Amino acid sequence: MKKMKIALADDHQLFRSGLRAMLKELDDFEIIYEADNGQELLDKISGKLKPDIILLDIKMPQINGFEAVVFIKEHYPSIKIIVLSMFSDEASVMKMVKEGVEGYLLKDANKQEFVDALRTVSANEVYYSTAINKVIQKSFINKKPITIKLSENETKFLALLCQQMSNKEIAEKMNLSVRTIDGYRDHLFEKLNVKSRIGLVLYAIKNKIVSI
Repeated sequence: MKKMKIALADDHQLFRSGLRAMLKELDDFEIIYEADNGQELLDKISGKLKPDIILLDIKMPQINGFEAVVFIKEHYPSIKIIVLSMFSDEASVMKMVKEGVEGYLLKDANKQEFVDALRTVSANEVYYSTAINKVIQKSFINKKPITIKLSENETKFLALLCQQMSNKEIAEKMNLSVRTIDGYRDHLFEKLNVKSRIGLVLYAIKNKIVSI
């Protein structure tokens, strides 16, 4: 079984120790390195060994979690990020979500939730805890939808994307080529000014193309 490579970035050594102990109990994950701050994390990522998933705090010295996420998503887009933080305010949550993090949960989550988050994200899906999902939903209340005209196929693509389908699965469902679906995705990135599939999902929710 191929193990998913994990990097930990948190300035609290005790919290990292707890995560390390938990991950040692899982056969499908291994920690390849740890970092006390965002700068150390970026320095280690720049080497040959790249993690599959980063478990990242927001409040860190030198380079904080927000800055680290922006850099990683721009330079290493294949690396998945799960935010582990005590911050559950709307500004912090939505900033991370809009940057395309694949997971977000609070540090007081139980062990099973951490495991669920890791396994969900490693399966190329997103994981936001119940508390974080409530924050996301609240951020859309009383906000006017953005009036951008979408074609019928673009709307259908967004609806299927929100069902956590891959581009290949969406192509089969719409009887189109994967290349055409990739084109829809890239065009919508530009049209809606978003950077990731998660950004497209948020647009679909906010504009009531789907409901949560």
